[in-house]
Amino acid sequence: MTKQTKITIATLVFLIVAIADVYAVITQNKTVEMIFKPLLMTTLAVVYLVSVKKPNFWLLSALFFSFWGDVFLLDKANFFVFGLASFLVAHIVYIKISSGYVKKNSVSKIIVAAIPFIVLFAGLLSLIIDNLGEMLLPVLVYGVAISTFGTLALLNYQQEKSTANTWLLLGAVLFIASDSLIALNNFHTPKRLFDISIISLYVVSQYLIVRAVIAKEVN
Repeated sequence: MTKQTKITIATLVFLIVAIADVYAVITQNKTVEMIFKPLLMTTLAVVYLVSVKKPNFWLLSALFFSFWGDVFLLDKANFFVFGLASFLVAHIVYIKISSGYVKKNSVSKIIVAAIPFIVLFAGLLSLIIDNLGEMLLPVLVYGVAISTFGTLALLNYQQEKSTANTWLLLGAVLFIASDSLIALNNFHTPKRLFDISIISLYVVSQYLIVRAVIAKEVN
């Protein structure tokens, strides 16, 4: 079996798992979701492993903590904080990966790149702050982390507008969008459409980030 065949098969398996999980969320079938949600990052990790010669420890770590985030958030009522913590670690790892791609920039460029993410987070915070209670500090820390990831992805794209960097930026932006909807869903106005959008954006964002890292490592 050729490498390309392995990549194609692994990608198809991931796609099937992703579709099954989105379907489970749409139909509110908790049993199907409990089966396929943990397989999302597992199958995506396989896509990565068959695509590269020497796996990146940090990317696998990000997928590992994302896996636990998925598992914990299957029971948001009891394990939301654990899920938040797991994804926080995943974002910190993505920050480390992204920072390795970014060349030294002036303070002014960093500030300009950070502005859209700061504005987004400030706007989101203004909507949910009254309902956060003891979750205020964890949400603030998480917001800083995802904003930092977005800023680094944008700086990386600005220094070289390659396909891989475009994927990384889109992945970061979609991940932030997914997390923002989670915040609105939990601390502002719960909506069924949010649940569907959250999982859809999340799946696409993680895939794009992995594709970006593969492209950078293969080239």
